[in-house]
Amino acid sequence: TMKNAVPQAASLLLEKLLLLVHVRALPAGSGGEPPPAAAAPGYYDTSCFKRGDLLEVPRTLFIHFGIYLGENRVAHLMPDILPALTGDRRQIQRVVTNKRLILGVITKTAAVRVDTVEDFAYGGSVLVNHMDRLFPGQVLGSEEAARRAEKLVGATAYSLLWNNCEHFVTYCRYGAPVSFQTDKFCEMVKMIIRDQRSVLASVLVGLASIVCLGLAPSTTLPTIFVPFVLWMAG
Repeated sequence: TMKNAVPQAASLLLEKLLLLVHVRALPAGSGGEPPPAAAAPGYYDTSCFKRGDLLEVPRTLFIHFGIYLGENRVAHLMPDILPALTGDRRQIQRVVTNKRLILGVITKTAAVRVDTVEDFAYGGSVLVNHMDRLFPGQVLGSEEAARRAEKLVGATAYSLLWNNCEHFVTYCRYGAPVSFQTDKFCEMVKMIIRDQRSVLASVLVGLASIVCLGLAPSTTLPTIFVPFVLWMAG
């Protein structure tokens, strides 16, 4: 039915868009390898990082998170199909390509892996403990945060909505798995659903006015199409 079709379509849209924003942009002809900046050892000054720090790397459409373990090592959760297919640690430890990432999202498999800061940041800028302001009084000890991250290293289930990289770091550093960017995205989808329902309601009211009340189509049709056009323009 039309009533059920809108939420279903929005849910499908949510899954597709979240899948797209988790795909990392790779340079043309890279074959899935990281850009030169990310591959160069010492590209980032790790002397300002402390064990247990929460690291953020802003992307174009989302933010990637990790916990710094010291000695140029970062624990972070990434969708990855390979841990479900092989136990070869040398293969798994290679930088995750888009193909592996997409298949991991689709099959809902992932791994908490340990990479260098260079591979984790992937050429992007790094923010340190930027989320602490959102959890006043809830920051765990740095050693506790690092130990939590180390205990979770390995294969794990993955969910775009319930178990992503942000859930992982907020659990490690603040004791509660939370994803603010997922919450914001869900709110946006809810607004789209509400807008679609408003447009549908306007259309039905306009049609009912024409059929039941005999109003002139010249005055009623705008009540049908104007909200629709405004919604599409927005």
